[in-house]
Amino acid sequence: MNKNTVASMKAHAEAAYPNESCGLVIAGGKKDRYVPCRNKAEDGNHFIMDAEDYANAEDVGQVLAIVHSHPDGPEQASEGDKVACEASGLPWLIVIVKDGAATGVTRIEPDGYQPPLIGRQFFHGVLDCYTLVQDVYQRELGITLPHFDRENGWWEGEQELYLDNFGKAGFREVTDGSLKPYDVILMQRQSERANHAGVFLGTVELKEAPHIHPVPDAMLHHSYGRLSERVVYGGYWKQITRMVIRYDR
Repeated sequence: MNKNTVASMKAHAEAAYPNESCGLVIAGGKKDRYVPCRNKAEDGNHFIMDAEDYANAEDVGQVLAIVHSHPDGPEQASEGDKVACEASGLPWLIVIVKDGAATGVTRIEPDGYQPPLIGRQFFHGVLDCYTLVQDVYQRELGITLPHFDRENGWWEGEQELYLDNFGKAGFREVTDGSLKPYDVILMQRQSERANHAGVFLGTVELKEAPHIHPVPDAMLHHSYGRLSERVVYGGYWKQITRMVIRYDR
């Protein structure tokens, strides 16, 4: 990248501080250049790049890299950054900002990174309860489940994301009260909607974690703001269960 591109990235990150900035590096003629984009995230502690800005930048030149800032955050890429970088297929540049001043740029590239099933960080839409279900099915069973767009806080509205879409993903409701390994448990947690999902494992071992001793009635899930974990399915989790679904394709 040329010096003007880096300087523009840093200036945008400083102007957006204490919120995260985001933008794109595009091929513009003989030199690359930085295109700032709007961050649609409400809290400013992460970024959701405006789709219109992205499309407009693509009309001008080829997108070479995705950029965002870490205001007073770690210099290293988060798990969410790594996963999203893989999904984008593009390099990611992270502008490090300390006390309002840009101090450096961290670069990551797609390299096949996969977050662990147990102990992964939570980033809604990137690493959350549904992406955990997707990853369990892909890695343990070789089954690819579809992606569903979901805005942060969707469970506070009228949308029933899980109940409306489980059939489209190849699942059917279990009505006989049985539980089998890899059944998905839909739960209603501090919401009027079925807003949480876990994968029932029973005593089945995870292929990627054979060192973890199996426990009876184990469920793998990922709660908002917590690391993904394996718990015993019972008590509270049974009380908030809305439905059990089973893959049927």
